[in-house]
Amino acid sequence: MARIIGCLATSHVPLIGRAIARGLQQEPYWRDFFAGYRPIHAWLEQVRPDVAVIFYNDHGLNFFLDAMPTFAVGAAEQYQNSDEGWGLPSFGPFQGDPALSWHLIESLMEAQFDLTTCQQMRVDHAFAIPMALAWPGHHPLRVKTVPIAINTVQHPLPTPERCFHLGQAVGRALEAYPQDLRVLVIGSGGLSHQLDGERAGFINQPFDQMCLDRLVSDPLALTHLSVRDLIEQAGSQGVELLMWLAARGTLHGRVSRIHSHYVVPISNTAAATLVLQNAA
Repeated sequence: MARIIGCLATSHVPLIGRAIARGLQQEPYWRDFFAGYRPIHAWLEQVRPDVAVIFYNDHGLNFFLDAMPTFAVGAAEQYQNSDEGWGLPSFGPFQGDPALSWHLIESLMEAQFDLTTCQQMRVDHAFAIPMALAWPGHHPLRVKTVPIAINTVQHPLPTPERCFHLGQAVGRALEAYPQDLRVLVIGSGGLSHQLDGERAGFINQPFDQMCLDRLVSDPLALTHLSVRDLIEQAGSQGVELLMWLAARGTLHGRVSRIHSHYVVPISNTAAATLVLQNAA
């Protein structure tokens, strides 16, 4: 059977991709941020995932406002990464796992999630940057991928509770998959940030720290928040917490915190990472 070896939640702001491309990891602005990923590299070498299932939000590369699905799952052999306007070099291409994708799609449909199924799909920085952070210096060709896109752009957005339930359904489907696979689940985005409007640059550190703690001890408390609550507390782009909640939902109730790291600011963002495993 497939086994979820853990959950990695991480920020994905485009400036991170530019820093990687320019080799700025040891510059004073970036040093603390990238240092937070060294324990993750050691952990990944230990658990050695075969597949990464990535909850992320598309920023207009594959979907736009005229056709924005709430949830979309990739079912392609390969996923091309392209720049959606930030001037970033492309990563990838990323290898898919169509058999696992179709298993997830069929299982989620049976669980009454209405999905968009993508047999061709381009993935943007929200997908590519977490992969580059997790496996620096080389493309992780041995790790297959399954992208799951969640709408955070065109309102109405799915609720935190709905995204957590999506993650739970994905977790059940993964554990029912008959092939022997080690699966890493990635939640890409956040934490608090707002990039435009009167509150541009808004960061709410107490709220972020509360979320980091509750994701470990009481994720259901976060599902009681509304999308409006997220925007008020974390900024208009802080709704990316939805991906973290979906990723957390794939794990069981009791988890162990393997690693966490929080840096403020990185490109007007509260940049964070969190690694969790199911408790023994």
